Amino acid sequence: MSKTFLAGAFLKNPFFITDKSDMRVLSFFSLLIVCTFSSCLASTQSGVVSSDSNSQGSSINPSDMPASPSQPVSSVKKTKAEKRSFMLAGTKNGLQKIYDDGKTEILWSEGSVSKIIKAEFTGDSGENSTRWFFLSTKGIVSTSDLQNFEYRNEGLPFLTIKLYDGKKTSFEKQPAQLKDLAIHPEKPNILVTATKDSVYITYDGGKKWSSIGQMSQTTNGIKAVAVANMNKPKSGKPAVKDASGNVVTPAVAPQSDLVVFMSHSICGFSYCYPKLGNSKPAWNDVSAGFEIIKTYSYPDEISDIMPVVFMGSDGFPVTEVFVSQTFIPRLYRFDWNEKRAKLLFAGTEPADTIDGLFWNGSKVIYSRPGEIAAYNPTLNKQDFTPPEILEWKKLFNRIDDEDTLYSAWIPNAADPTKGVCLNELWLLYPETYDNKYAEKIDKKKAIYVPPHRIVIDGADKYKNIIRNNKLNAIVVDMKDDYGYLHFKPKDSLLQKKGKVSDSYAVDLDTFVPKMKDAGIYLIARIVSFKDRSLSRYDQKQYAVWDKTTNAPWRGIQGYKEDGSVKYYDEDWVDEYSPEVWEYLIHVAKELVSRGFDEIQFDYIRFPTDGRNLGNATFRWKSEGMDKESALLSFLRYARENIDAPIGIDIYGANGWYRSGTRTGQDVEQFAEYIDVVCPMFYPSHFGQSDSNYAPYSERPYRIYYYGTYRNTVIGRKKIVVRPWAQAFYLNVSYDRAYYNQNYVIQQIYGVRDSVDSGYMYWNQSCRYDDISPDVGVKQYAGPSFEASPKYRKPALSGGKREFNGNKMNVDEMIQSQKAADREAISRWDAVRATNEKTDREEESGTFPSLSDIRKLTLPSS
Repeated sequence: MSKTFLAGAFLKNPFFITDKSDMRVLSFFSLLIVCTFSSCLASTQSGVVSSDSNSQGSSINPSDMPASPSQPVSSVKKTKAEKRSFMLAGTKNGLQKIYDDGKTEILWSEGSVSKIIKAEFTGDSGENSTRWFFLSTKGIVSTSDLQNFEYRNEGLPFLTIKLYDGKKTSFEKQPAQLKDLAIHPEKPNILVTATKDSVYITYDGGKKWSSIGQMSQTTNGIKAVAVANMNKPKSGKPAVKDASGNVVTPAVAPQSDLVVFMSHSICGFSYCYPKLGNSKPAWNDVSAGFEIIKTYSYPDEISDIMPVVFMGSDGFPVTEVFVSQTFIPRLYRFDWNEKRAKLLFAGTEPADTIDGLFWNGSKVIYSRPGEIAAYNPTLNKQDFTPPEILEWKKLFNRIDDEDTLYSAWIPNAADPTKGVCLNELWLLYPETYDNKYAEKIDKKKAIYVPPHRIVIDGADKYKNIIRNNKLNAIVVDMKDDYGYLHFKPKDSLLQKKGKVSDSYAVDLDTFVPKMKDAGIYLIARIVSFKDRSLSRYDQKQYAVWDKTTNAPWRGIQGYKEDGSVKYYDEDWVDEYSPEVWEYLIHVAKELVSRGFDEIQFDYIRFPTDGRNLGNATFRWKSEGMDKESALLSFLRYARENIDAPIGIDIYGANGWYRSGTRTGQDVEQFAEYIDVVCPMFYPSHFGQSDSNYAPYSERPYRIYYYGTYRNTVIGRKKIVVRPWAQAFYLNVSYDRAYYNQNYVIQQIYGVRDSVDSGYMYWNQSCRYDDISPDVGVKQYAGPSFEASPKYRKPALSGGKREFNGNKMNVDEMIQSQKAADREAISRWDAVRATNEKTDREEESGTFPSLSDIRKLTLPSS
């Protein structure tokens, strides 16, 4: 794929997670000013209405919303229309001005720009002024003339990134990744933004920000924010008129409160009143009316929040709030009086994304896979393609092939002082990756083989397994869970600090050519920060340290009957140490030089298990650094030094949710430095009730179908998501009931139907009796309704939808699901008992479970 243009947690129920060895943008939300400032306000229609709260869809109820959009609350003098001259484009390489004749001017190039806001101010004497705000990788950037730019980051957090050149360290302050930026629709000096774990507000146009916290004190994962004045319920009075229609008592304007909204990947939707006292405000969670995926506890992730100011029937402004979801196609109106979401429409795709909401005066415009679509609340016209998209795409195509468009401000043809703001534009071309290695890394299908099996069995055995199953890649440990190197290094640093496995070192000079001759893609798995060998090297200076024992830290699993301590079989090296990074990169670089195609880092995280976790200290930690900055520092160092694709293994939870809680594995941030993400969506590792509903036999399919989709959307197609497939049996309730060859192939169909970017089989014992030849384009025959050919395949694509007539409404979709469930129960009863392997537990060791992850979302005591 040579053209890179436009490409881009934890479960609430118990979610078991372990590493395999144990067992083995940013959203651009509402451009709120579009309907409150003349620069973006388009001509509008009257009769804007909403559906009621019935989750199955409903008829339009005109009383639910004001009769017509308001004019700007603050009077703005009209500017004489000028000739349409340019589009503003926020791209990977900065901010560009693109003229009608195709000429491009670079305005700002110090970072990527993911969101554009144009604000119009009116002075006391009625004069107009314009100010632009941009959400960028350098924080908040602002300008009044598109020539002189300034940062407005005071009060926002910065990360301390450690840099290492092989001899000395230095430090660089980097703005923490901002998830969203939104402006008050009536008061343009008030804006809100957010990092992964806190919301920030400014009352002076971004000159100074202050934190107002978030709904969860312990779990990160913020996605969207918004701010507006909301009318107090039952405040204000309508005018009283006599029989002749004369006003007897004038109407009384309703009172309003300043309200900040936010969404959280795990915790759902919330709001607060930011100016009540000096302390951080209390956040109020709202679940009512929002879609909650079966078996989970909170609404699925809210992608965008858009307040829009309308004129109420009483003549006073009223703010309505539109809300969309990230992984399922739902658009809502949030009823402020009832504090519940009311469904406007539900798309028919099982997995779909609605993001980047924008109100153009008559309809909600948004980005979705393969297109820009719209919803007209007046006509209840759902999910249609606005005719303007053809002209917009002509402008988009002027972006350089090697760049990526994230956001755009497009002036109206009739009046260029007004415009449309679009974002999350990577969704337009979801088949294309924003990645230099895209062609090399896409659609790799592999088996994992530990090095001792290659030494014992010979490479030919696994070459044949790959060929017979229509695969094309192999993953081999070159540095294992104990830190042993499984090759004889030529690098002097590795010879000095590394320890080579005496019995199971692979002869790379023989192995690599043999695999290459067979056309097999070679992936070197490198266990990173879990390393017994390096932790004991020399004076043990690289070990994570126990402050109570003054010795290398090891996690306490429990206590034996005799009172002695039982430790986890894990030893850790310090994630903050640049010398540890250097060692890992020397391993990677030698393997690339000796023929491996890709590096796969596992255990890119901090230790998570141990009753004594609080005793772990990191002696290489520098002032101002935290887990997030340590892992980002390492990955930046890796990116600068490895000339090959870089992949990482992550917990399934961190691929399912936009959260790196406990581990620091934040895919949204890692995506800046890596190429492949390999989530472990093993069904055995989920809480056994998670995603477990009729048809019960389809749980492996649905976990991989939805999980791969979610992880890819979180990474905005900057990374290839290549999941680990479970080709092993674990003695847990679901596996006991369903594990067989079908269980494994269901996962592959789920990946294929979802994103189709490849997969890898994991079996630590290297027994691959349960895998089948790659499914190719064969339609899945199981009863999962998601597999129907009438849905887009892959789910994250711009492919044609075949609905065989009109789209189903929500009622029909539910009935279709129920019918599929009934059919599945009778059709697949026999499968349940087939080839059960309840007496085989081939993965060694115990499988430690985590406590209910919901506890992580509760305030700390």
